[in-house]
Amino acid sequence: MDYQARFEAAIEVVRAEGRYRVFADLKRRRGAFPRADYIKEIGSGQGREITVWCSNDYLGMSQHPVVLKAMHEAIDKVGAGSGGTRNIAGTTHYHVELEAEIADLHDKQSALLFTSAFVANEAALSTIQKLIPGTVIFSDAKNHASMIAGIRNGGGDKHIWRHNDLDDLERALARYPKETPKVIVFESVYSMDGHIAPIAKICDLAKKYGAMTYLDEVHAVGLYGPRGGGIAERDGVMDRVDVINGTLAKGFGVMGGYIAGSSAICDAIRSYAPGFIFTTSLAPAIVAGALASIRHLKNNNARRLSHQERAATVKSRLREVGMPVMEGSSHIVPVMVGDPKHCKAVTDALLDHHGIYVQPINYPTVPKGTERIRLTPTPCHTDAHIDHLVASLSELWNACPVAKGEYVKLAAE
Repeated sequence: MDYQARFEAAIEVVRAEGRYRVFADLKRRRGAFPRADYIKEIGSGQGREITVWCSNDYLGMSQHPVVLKAMHEAIDKVGAGSGGTRNIAGTTHYHVELEAEIADLHDKQSALLFTSAFVANEAALSTIQKLIPGTVIFSDAKNHASMIAGIRNGGGDKHIWRHNDLDDLERALARYPKETPKVIVFESVYSMDGHIAPIAKICDLAKKYGAMTYLDEVHAVGLYGPRGGGIAERDGVMDRVDVINGTLAKGFGVMGGYIAGSSAICDAIRSYAPGFIFTTSLAPAIVAGALASIRHLKNNNARRLSHQERAATVKSRLREVGMPVMEGSSHIVPVMVGDPKHCKAVTDALLDHHGIYVQPINYPTVPKGTERIRLTPTPCHTDAHIDHLVASLSELWNACPVAKGEYVKLAAE
C-alpha cells in the first residue's frame, strides 16, 4: 500500500474542485486591530500591512486593555499551564470564578468550561443521549459540525428539520408520544448565512411536546442582549432554554467554550463526558482574560451598539454598489459567489492587490454551489476601511462577473 499516494490523491481532489485552503501567515498588531502584517515568504519575518475583514473577534476584545492586563497578571501570579485535567489538578480559582460568571450571564444555576465550544457541543450532546436512553434529537438542518458530531456520537434517533421551519419541526415532534424524551437542538445566529432563530416559538413547541431545548449561542454571546447574554437574553427567553452553549473565542475575544444550564445537567456532563474528563483544562491566563472580558461587556454596551451600526453600514454600502449580500438580520455579512474558483480568485485578489484579508467560504463549510465571501465588520473598522472595502470589491466584481459564469484569474494579473 502506497499510503502517501492515497493522501496526495485526496488533496488533489480538493485542489481540482477549487476549494483547497491556504492559510494566510499573519501577525496581528497589538492595539491596532483590524490591521495586521501579511507575511508572504516563510522565515522572512517581514510583511506588509493588511486589514482583516473575516475575524470572529467580533468586538475586538482580544486587544482590549482590560483583557490583556488580566492575562498578564494571571501569568505573574500562577504561571502558564493549568496542571492537568479538572479532575486531577487542573481546576484553579480562575476556572471556578469564570463558571460562576457564565452562569450569571445566562441566568442559569451552573456552567461548565471546555477547551472549545466544539468540544462542549460534542461532549454535551453525546452525553445527554447516553444518560437518557431513547432520547430523540431534533436538529436544525444548518446546525454546526460540532453539534452534528455530538448528535452522531450519541447514537440515538434523530430528525433533521428544515432550517428555521417551525411547521416542519412540529410535524417531526408530533410523531412521538409526549413522554418520549426529546431534545430540540438549534443555533441562535447561523454564522454562514446570518439568520437568527425564532427562539421563543421553538420554546413554545418544546413545551407543547415535552422536549428539552439546546441552544448554541456561539455567534451571539457578548454581542446581543443588555449584558451580552446572546439572542435569548435580547429576546427575554433565557429562562425557557434548558442548555446554552457558548464560546469565549469570538465576542469575548479569548479561547474556550462552555455550557450553561441547571446544576444537575452540568454536574452530570462533568461526571460522564469523556471530552471533559480526559482533557487538560484551559490555562489560567486564558480563563482570566475571558473572565475580564465577560465582566467588562456585562457593564458596557457601547461596543455592541457600534458593532451593529458597522454591520448595517457595510451591508447598506455593498448593496448600493450592487453586491449580492445575503438577507439576514444579524451582524454577519455574507456575499454570495456560488463558485469555489471565483470565490478564491476574488479573495486572492483582495489580499494581493488591495490589502484586504477575507477567506473564501467553500464546501464543506457551506453546500457546494453556495460558496461565498463572509465579512465580519467590527467596531474597530473605520469609515475609511469600509470605503476601501466597498471600492475594492466593486472593482473586482466588475472584472469577474460571477453571475455570468465568467472566470477571470484575478490573482494572477
